[in-house]
Amino acid sequence: MLLAWQLPVFTRRAQRATVSHAKFYLFDAGVFRSLRPRGPLDRPEEIDGAALEGLVAQHLRAWAAYSRESFELAYWRTRSGVEVDFVVYGSAGFWAVEVKNSMTVRRDDVRALNTFIADYPECEPLLLYRGAESVVVNGVRCIPVHDFLVGLRPDCALTDTRGA
Repeated sequence: MLLAWQLPVFTRRAQRATVSHAKFYLFDAGVFRSLRPRGPLDRPEEIDGAALEGLVAQHLRAWAAYSRESFELAYWRTRSGVEVDFVVYGSAGFWAVEVKNSMTVRRDDVRALNTFIADYPECEPLLLYRGAESVVVNGVRCIPVHDFLVGLRPDCALTDTRGA
């Protein structure tokens, strides 16, 4: 029975000092939401953001497992705190994926992706957000998370999503 899983740190050809601990995800975003303690210092947006990230993690993990190609799923975080939620690496592609729980995208939202691209120019950056239209912000393709998840199929590349 799968209750939880760990997402390792992407360290391939690292040019910056990265953290050394894996991220921990429960098997289901709904279970995370029901188990997460809530108190006066917890904002609902923070809980919703972590749940959305967990939902995307579940879908990426399934996509990687069922794809015809072999992909590694990881995340990237420098010791200074710059983080990219997901790095998908394999012979058929290399993507950095950031998940934002917001209806709009600001230039600041793509800063971590641009930092990652500076170290890995071969990578295709992608920001997923709760909005309704696909846009490009500071060179980063930003698409609605709904369109991404609906279009994610094992027989397609990660970014061959409907509506993008």
